[in-house]
Amino acid sequence: MTSKVTNKEPYQQAYYPPAPTGFTRSMRTCVLWQIYRFFAINFKMLKLMSKSHH
Repeated sequence: MTSKVTNKEPYQQAYYPPAPTGFTRSMRTCVLWQIYRFFAINFKMLKLMSKSHH
């Protein structure tokens, strides 16, 4: 069973991915936000691993 992708014409508007907003770009470059996300994701991974090893 194969599905066809209908809109694959290059150089059309639907071909390009959406551009990030200004807020998204600022969050990607904010060092404090990146540090927070780093620890939050690592904490989630630690919780997940501690549940699986019991």
